[in-house]
Amino acid sequence: MRNGLPRRGTLLPLALVAALAALSCVAGQGRPVTDDGAQTAPTPSSFTPKDSFLIDCGSADAVNTSDGKSYKTDAQANHLLAAKDAFRVSDPKADVPWPIYATARVFKEEAVYSFPLAVPGWHFIIRIYLFPLKGGGDVDLSSATFSVSTDVNVLLHGFTAEAKPVMKEFLVVTDSALSVGPPLGPVGGLAEQAYQVVYRVNVGGPGLGPGNDTLGRTWEADGAYVQGPKGAVEDKSVPTSTVKFPDGVSRLVAPASVYASVAHMGNSETTSPSFNLTWKMDVDPSFGYLVRLFFCDIVSESKNDLYFNVFLNGRKAVSGLDLSTVAGDLAAPYYKDFVVNSSTIPADNKLSVQVAPLGEDTGKVDALLNGIEVLKMSNSVGSLDGEFGVDGKKADDGTGSRKAVAAVGFAMMFGAFAGLGAMVVKCKGGSGGYGSHRSGNTFSSTMGLGRFFSFAEIQAATKNFDENAIIGVGGFGNVYLGEIDDGTCKVAVKRGSAESEQGINEFNTEIQMLSKLRHRHLVSLIGYCDENQEMILVYEYMHNGVFRDHIYGGKDDVPPLTWKQRLEICIGAARGLHYLHTGTAQGIIHRDVKTTNILLDENFVAKVSDFGLSKDGPGMNQLHVSTAVKGSFGYLDPEYFRCQQLTDKSDVYSFGVVLLESLCARPPIDPQLPREQVSLAEWGMQWKRKGLIEKIMDPKLAGTVNQESLNKFAETAEKCLAEFGSDRISMGDVLWNLEYALQMQDANPPQQEGDNQDSPDHGSSSTESSVGGVTAVPDASTTSAGELFQQLADMKGR
Repeated sequence: MRNGLPRRGTLLPLALVAALAALSCVAGQGRPVTDDGAQTAPTPSSFTPKDSFLIDCGSADAVNTSDGKSYKTDAQANHLLAAKDAFRVSDPKADVPWPIYATARVFKEEAVYSFPLAVPGWHFIIRIYLFPLKGGGDVDLSSATFSVSTDVNVLLHGFTAEAKPVMKEFLVVTDSALSVGPPLGPVGGLAEQAYQVVYRVNVGGPGLGPGNDTLGRTWEADGAYVQGPKGAVEDKSVPTSTVKFPDGVSRLVAPASVYASVAHMGNSETTSPSFNLTWKMDVDPSFGYLVRLFFCDIVSESKNDLYFNVFLNGRKAVSGLDLSTVAGDLAAPYYKDFVVNSSTIPADNKLSVQVAPLGEDTGKVDALLNGIEVLKMSNSVGSLDGEFGVDGKKADDGTGSRKAVAAVGFAMMFGAFAGLGAMVVKCKGGSGGYGSHRSGNTFSSTMGLGRFFSFAEIQAATKNFDENAIIGVGGFGNVYLGEIDDGTCKVAVKRGSAESEQGINEFNTEIQMLSKLRHRHLVSLIGYCDENQEMILVYEYMHNGVFRDHIYGGKDDVPPLTWKQRLEICIGAARGLHYLHTGTAQGIIHRDVKTTNILLDENFVAKVSDFGLSKDGPGMNQLHVSTAVKGSFGYLDPEYFRCQQLTDKSDVYSFGVVLLESLCARPPIDPQLPREQVSLAEWGMQWKRKGLIEKIMDPKLAGTVNQESLNKFAETAEKCLAEFGSDRISMGDVLWNLEYALQMQDANPPQQEGDNQDSPDHGSSSTESSVGGVTAVPDASTTSAGELFQQLADMKGR
């Protein structure tokens, strides 16, 4: 093992003999390609891994299987094997599902397979096929007991094959390539973690063979695991063409067939809001587990009508999951990963997955699930079977190591699966590789979160931080347009400034938050660089920049937005924030919602950005998070400012200011205006209470806005800006109201949008103020807000 790369596979007989029917090892960040090398949407046979070793042990002839794979013979793979006293057996009449089970190679002493890898990769998928064939001469293969290990991971220990074909699948994380050579010993950190696939279940549908899965996986039906009375669970299937894979979402995570079948609640006479759909699976309580759940709402008829909770071992993992929001549409795939510590496994040694209605008046009473994957995580000594590691060390009895694993479990899970091409950002893996490590790194790099870029790579990407490449300036520092992977992928590179009030805490917060969040309306983090004391973040490039620039216009190449465009952008941002608030067990509070933190891609799809100030929401039995006041002046929740008690309603207040800004096309604070107009929130609500909100609307929108749409929009802003958080609506309600306003606009637009009039001076200013330390992060220049806001003078903020 060198730099975390599994180079060797060892079979160690414990009872004189070990029999191996077939061996499949796949590594690297492979990509589906066409004949001319162009990337294409994968089909069940189009995935091409960077490294692949398929061996039909004991076979004299190459074997082609029905899933399109070709297995080499022993002779063709002999250079990979070091073994003594081995012989072959075969049984052409054996009743087996695959021909690779009909032959085997039998070892009476230690056997070592060594696999040279050509390129870096996140993982090495090992599939071991075992079947105790007859015809072993004087050896009874049904009693053979043996172990299997890599250089640092015990995969099987004291294993005896059953009297039926069995396949064991493992995922071993790697981070660099190396040539074949003597092992150098175990490497600490994430590279030592390994996983064994224990369950892969197609919930609500039939079993799926390897030929129906791009990565050759096998999915079993859920009949053996589902619990509950007859009629309580209803299965539904739709054609796979119904499943809507959004742009950038890979089909490699799970095949469309998994998303096209679902289990949900049956007839209403059998179920109730307090009923849970439950699946239970046997597990080994001495190990922790990574659980991936797959969802696709193919049962609802309209968006935002289905909300439900998710439980693991009786503990709430997700509250109020709204699939149409987090996935972006009905029938759109979505998955979520969880870590289950061994300490939470109950006495019956079963892992339970449950979904249940939210139990509130939030839509239809239903809950659903499409698929389950359960992976066992290696223990503190790298073993997946037993308490001893390859070097004979015994696993810790305490829970410290498992807590450490839990802390990084999400990132590792993302690496193990998404490294197969399932990353949302469509860029090729660079020379550093995702999850690469360097000596002397800061906290962020040791967590294995995102792709590591060397400083030299960043310099090359930005042409040595060319001033002409600057596309933005914020509180963290300059943002540069860059190109990576031989110019095939444009990125935004945010470089921390030594003068910035933000530092290592915000840098690490941004990496951690974006590494565990995945949503169409959240900006994607590609990677980071922390060499030479630098703090550099690399994001997907958003072609149309910040929302604010398009609200105000003013530039020749930035025309003002129509009312429908503004509504759609606000709806997208609301979806992103709703996901932040509800997509994790605790929820996440952004703390810096503003128009410069809403970015627009080439299709004007809105994505929320800048998570440096984000905080986990309040835990169980807590109503708020007590924390120092930070945020941007003009958007800051006054209740949070007064009490220093943070809730998700603080984001709601800030978003209310965003709504007014998009309507009025003026900054949230403009000290150059008359005193009563300085604060957009106060000024806007004065006109709303008079019933004359159209009087302060952007003149460029004159004559193009449906009055009912405008009224609903203004009403929503007013409910966001309530003085007390308890009186404000949730982001879910904000989203519903804005979608209703869009429906009103679409149903009866006053005239063809885009026939906008020239705008007179609207008293707008491009500044955000920083007074007394409650910082508004400057986007360009800053000015003092004057005496009106002197009460902020003693506050310490961003």
